[in-house]
This record gives sequence, C-alpha cells and structure tokens, in this order.
Amino acid sequence: MFVKTLSAIYLTANIQDRDGAKLLFDKVKECFPRLKLVWADGGYAGKLVDWVKQFCHWVLEIVKRTDDMKGFVLLPIAG
Repeated sequence: MFVKTLSAIYLTANIQDRDGAKLLFDKVKECFPRLKLVWADGGYAGKLVDWVKQFCHWVLEIVKRTDDMKGFVLLPIAG
C-alpha cells in the first residue's frame, strides 16, 4: 500500500480562498497525475476555473446552491 501525505497550507485572513487554492493546487498537482476533476462550491468560481484547466490540466466544476437552500447543506454533484 502506498500512501501520500499532503501538507497543510495556512493562509492569513486577507487571502481569499480561491487565491489560496492556487497555492494548494500548484503544490499537489504532481502528487495526483491521474486526477481529472475537482468539485468546489461557488466561492471558487471565476478565473480559478480557467487557471486550474491551464496549469493543472484538471476540470474545476463549481457545484451551485439553489435559492431554497438554507444554512449548511451538502451540495449535489452531477453524475
């Protein structure tokens, strides 16, 4: 059995999650050569989707909330 250990990245409060995601993805992309798809919530939408495609060669799929969802809800994924 082969196990890879991921390191943690701690960011200051003034760094948006989607900007921190670039640091994380850049750090782990070589660890997951077969990875093709990453799901993320709407906070990661925007330019990050294109950045992930260009630099990591993955699809970053944004899973969106519906208007009737209140509080914490597990978001459905397409399948």
